[in-house]
Amino acid sequence: MTLTAAACLVPVCRPVRAAGLPWSKLEALNGARWVPWWDSTSAPAAWRAADPAVAMAVVWRPAAAGMELGELALGGTGEAWRLQIVLVRLDSARLRLELVSASREAGTLPDWSLDRLPAGAVLGVNAGQFTGGQPWGWLVRNGTVEQLPAIGALSMAFCVLSDGRARFVPVKEIPADGSGSAVEAFQSYPVLLRRDGEIPPQLATPGSGVDLAHRDARLAIGALRDGRLLVALTRFDAAGTALGSLPFGPTVPEMAAVVGALGCREAVMLDGGISAQLAVRDAGGALRTWRGWRKVPLALVGYPR
Repeated sequence: MTLTAAACLVPVCRPVRAAGLPWSKLEALNGARWVPWWDSTSAPAAWRAADPAVAMAVVWRPAAAGMELGELALGGTGEAWRLQIVLVRLDSARLRLELVSASREAGTLPDWSLDRLPAGAVLGVNAGQFTGGQPWGWLVRNGTVEQLPAIGALSMAFCVLSDGRARFVPVKEIPADGSGSAVEAFQSYPVLLRRDGEIPPQLATPGSGVDLAHRDARLAIGALRDGRLLVALTRFDAAGTALGSLPFGPTVPEMAAVVGALGCREAVMLDGGISAQLAVRDAGGALRTWRGWRKVPLALVGYPR
């Protein structure tokens, strides 16, 4: 099925904030029935558990290296009226995660895509955000600090420690000189969920630095409450797979709701739009890919341990 039965039985704690979002709604396809589960007029300020209506609508299948590949059909508002959410659940203890950077012409043009995924990899996804041809913000690769942290109240870092565990680091806790225990690390924005599922107030208050109405293809990474990681990629699903990579999708508040309803306690957005791309090796060894239109300077790649 989806999440554990225990997770689905935990009541969702949703203290409701004052309405300030553009109106929209989300519903999940469970079997043949569309089930409403989120409305911007009663959007929660925090997600304390998975939403059963969403969790039970996910179809999960085994993938390589202990990963699971899931699909969730959502109905939304406007151009996001039909969406597919591609999901990967993974245990960082069973994968070796590393960052791969690729730019050309003196670092001015990003040059990584799924075509550059190594043959032995079982996971590949574009990482962080970027400016010009370079990753944005803090970057650590193979224990070496390559870029210092950037300023951004709504940013967060994803780190892989020396024992292979992954953790999310709030921007205030990133060492100013970039040093620390991270072997691999990158910084991204905006934060979707802070510790214990809290949604940043900027994601509910117009004029706080986030465009709350803009729709786009989205990509996010988060930490589930059982310690596993979740990668979520949205695809437009109203005109067949050929048009799935069109940059139509959720708003930022809606994406925060998606990862919260799936059980994440922390989550941050990665570069989406036409950059969003994901590859996962299935249980039979075949590589499944969801491609973007634009190359990127940084990717997170996983290998079996």
